[in-house]
Amino acid sequence: MPERLRSIASRLRELVADRRRAPRHSVRLPALVSLLDPSGAQPANVSGHTRDVSEDGLALVLPSIRVGDRYLVGDAVSLRVTLRLPDANVRLYGTPVRHERLDEEGDEDKGFLIGIRLEQTSDHAQLVEYLKTLKK
Repeated sequence: MPERLRSIASRLRELVADRRRAPRHSVRLPALVSLLDPSGAQPANVSGHTRDVSEDGLALVLPSIRVGDRYLVGDAVSLRVTLRLPDANVRLYGTPVRHERLDEEGDEDKGFLIGIRLEQTSDHAQLVEYLKTLKK
């Protein structure tokens, strides 16, 4: 049921007004996601792709919301996302703010959609420059 409510809210946002601060660009970029591990152990990764990207965040489509025995979503979770841009790879850091299962009929993507709020890092500037090259 929550997925249905999010879908309705998303459609209303399209019709009424989009309150997001930064414009979103629909672009499909390969992504590699891992959990930040404070112990310094080599984290496991999961591969996916972006659905849309903005300066503030991105939406990723991943086959699973788990890496090993840990979830990619939840309280106090920090993620490292490596995006493959046309000219370079950028390493971004962020926190998941929402997720939903992609299982509706007619949806070309399968798995999970995870919304991530990005932190400002040195590689973040490369992402911003890339977004400037895209049309709205």
